[in-house]
Amino acid sequence: MPRIAMVCDFFYPRIGGVENHIYSLSLNLIRLGHKVIIITHAYGNRKGVRYLPGPLKVYYCPILPMTDQDAMPTFIATFPLLRHIFIRERIDIVHAHQATSTMANESIVYAAALRIASVYTDHSLFGFDDLASTILNRVLQTTLSTVDAAIGVSHVCHDNLILRARLDPNRVFVIPNAVDPSKFSPDPSQRRRDRLVYRKGIDLLVGIIPKVCSELKHVHFLVGGDGPKLLDLQEMVERDRLQDRVEFLGSVPHANVRNVLVRGDIFLNCSLTESFCIAILEAACCGLLVVSTNVGGVPEVLPDDMIMLSDPTVESMVTCVREAVQADRTDAVAHIQHQRIRDVYTWERVAEETILVYKKVLCQHRRGFLERMSCYQSLNGITGFVVCCLALIVEIWVRIVEWWQPIHQIDRVPDLSTRVQSNGVQHLN
Repeated sequence: MPRIAMVCDFFYPRIGGVENHIYSLSLNLIRLGHKVIIITHAYGNRKGVRYLPGPLKVYYCPILPMTDQDAMPTFIATFPLLRHIFIRERIDIVHAHQATSTMANESIVYAAALRIASVYTDHSLFGFDDLASTILNRVLQTTLSTVDAAIGVSHVCHDNLILRARLDPNRVFVIPNAVDPSKFSPDPSQRRRDRLVYRKGIDLLVGIIPKVCSELKHVHFLVGGDGPKLLDLQEMVERDRLQDRVEFLGSVPHANVRNVLVRGDIFLNCSLTESFCIAILEAACCGLLVVSTNVGGVPEVLPDDMIMLSDPTVESMVTCVREAVQADRTDAVAHIQHQRIRDVYTWERVAEETILVYKKVLCQHRRGFLERMSCYQSLNGITGFVVCCLALIVEIWVRIVEWWQPIHQIDRVPDLSTRVQSNGVQHLN
């Protein structure tokens, strides 16, 4: 069984879609007999090696994060540490996640230099016309020049990644996200009246809520989350005197998301861009009817009887909400819908499809230095020349580190294995 290192700046204790994907995928790979470790940067006092249930080993490396918990770019400074971990854990595959993760991008370059197979998963959509996206796309083109395979969480994400990073389509695969259905079961008894649970797209929501409340007197809104845009919503509620129609829940811990969702009848997603949107999957799993903007990979997630799609405008969203409120849905529909989600979107399926990608990359030829230089030259122009110079510096640094930390002086960590007793309790051997 191959040994996998998941590398990303974004992981627990930070909670989000990428973090949940990495954690859930890792747990299911472990259950299928693979060794998986997580490599991320330190979060406050959470440093060194920690173990999460699974058992899942996490390296919280002493790397300085900048904005939004993204690590400071170091170019080659983190190479000795990551090389030590890869050798110590006998890693066969480096699986990097998210384009905006500095550690993920650097780890792909390091894996190529160490002749370790690499896989990259993209979780977000990015544009082509603004400065930030242009720079990010250039970085991604460089780092993914030597990646063995890439994964998109939707077909839209797949196409977006190929265009941004100029990848060979034969090396890019689609593996959708999943949900843990045991944590998102429906409970119709919690519903009291027509309630809409909201996520994202504050600017649209500020216009939607007053119109819906004026037309549909029995509809109430539950708004979870916080952030700088929350003030706009609160000002709208004060201005239109909707305090008895809109309930602000504040920041909702992920463990309590299901308890919030089951209070609603309709889930309202106003995202202006979305690669997959696991939130609508969680809502549908709880039996809610989803009303969402028709953007990104959202149309791929749910069948037509579980979701109503709208243009990202206030008028169109209000029309969709009105139709959703008038829809005749029984409590039995919620349980049937939950079972359908359970049968299709499972982390076991995601893990099995990811293993197929791993098997393909392990069979591929590992590129030598000259072959990697050829890949970097394909970037063309001044970019290709600069990247080749940087690749040469990386190669020199690799040789220095190999002399400084000989591979035979690095201890190998014995693999932890689990045995399950008849009572279902896991024990480490």
